Amino acid sequence: MEVMSKFLIASAFMWTVPIAVLYGFNHNFFPGSASLSQEALTLWSGILAVISVNVVIVLYIISAMKEPPLEKHEPDPRFVADAKASIKQQLGPTEVDPSSDRAKQE
Repeated sequence: MEVMSKFLIASAFMWTVPIAVLYGFNHNFFPGSASLSQEALTLWSGILAVISVNVVIVLYIISAMKEPPLEKHEPDPRFVADAKASIKQQLGPTEVDPSSDRAKQE
């Protein structure tokens, strides 16, 4: 499944699941919710709606972590060469490049 479709599905669930939890509590669809006071009903429906959003986020993260990497990242050789040349230019002739000093010791 593509990344964008997973993101859109997770976003849709992040909107619909908490609203469904709030609606279910306010219309007594959940067992035991009819016996709660109005304040307790509001409190518990809000807490469970927040928990449901966090569950959706965790499930999205787990599905993203299971995705295989597309390819191994390799730095651009031209960029690396330019960066090394820039560092050597900034060090100047009087300063010593620490990487070359380490290579001499080894």
